[in-house]
Amino acid sequence: MKVAFFDSGIGGLSVLHHAMKILPNEEFIFYADEDNVPYGTKTQEQVLEYVAEAFKFLVAQDVGAIVVACNTATSAAVRAMREKYSLPIVGMEPAIKRALDLFPARKVLVTATEITITGEKLQALIDRLNAREFAELRALSELVEFAERMEFNSAAVENYLREEFSAYDFSEFSSVVLGCTHFNYFKDTMRKILPAHIKFLDGNEGTLNQLIRLAGLVKSEKSLATNHQPLITYYYSGRKVTSTKELTRLKKYLQRLDEMYLI
Repeated sequence: MKVAFFDSGIGGLSVLHHAMKILPNEEFIFYADEDNVPYGTKTQEQVLEYVAEAFKFLVAQDVGAIVVACNTATSAAVRAMREKYSLPIVGMEPAIKRALDLFPARKVLVTATEITITGEKLQALIDRLNAREFAELRALSELVEFAERMEFNSAAVENYLREEFSAYDFSEFSSVVLGCTHFNYFKDTMRKILPAHIKFLDGNEGTLNQLIRLAGLVKSEKSLATNHQPLITYYYSGRKVTSTKELTRLKKYLQRLDEMYLI
């Protein structure tokens, strides 16, 4: 099956990266809306417009399912896209439930973009999980821009994260939920700053399990040990990526994710 992964930028590569490991026999399209990144600083109306344009393009590519590998776009637009299209559409959800299941009665810091933090979808999730007492929310929108320019562990990134995390007593916390797919690139810098007991959790595994269920895909049991590379076509805002420079750039992001996968 041809499966599309859509994001505002290169954050969604972290979801595709995991899919490459567990679904190596599928064909993938990766669509990064590089013309409009970042989404987290836009209005919900703008994001809905961008997502609608991307979906129109992806459906024309005859994809069998679309993964909205972007928490911001999921919050702002997935409901409308599901009403418009009949194919399986899988969105992202911050891994708050997983954090509370793994570490009951411990606080969790949920990091995301401003739109996700203030959006109805996340607020409804927290209420559904009765997690108001345990979930602290922090917008780290600047990490998206750091990631887009491949600045992962500079002094500026470290100083930004130290400042943003300074308000919390992490002895009370179990984990940090990475509620934006761009944030996976910064695990090593976060690991350097945060206490050793803090775990990093994201929604990638849950999202792909939902994709497998809805699209009838078969998870490979040997995928993590194989060198097989699935067929992937990349697009920037509807333009096929063919230049050696940009394909090399994307390869470097995937290599970075290989390193972060073990943290």
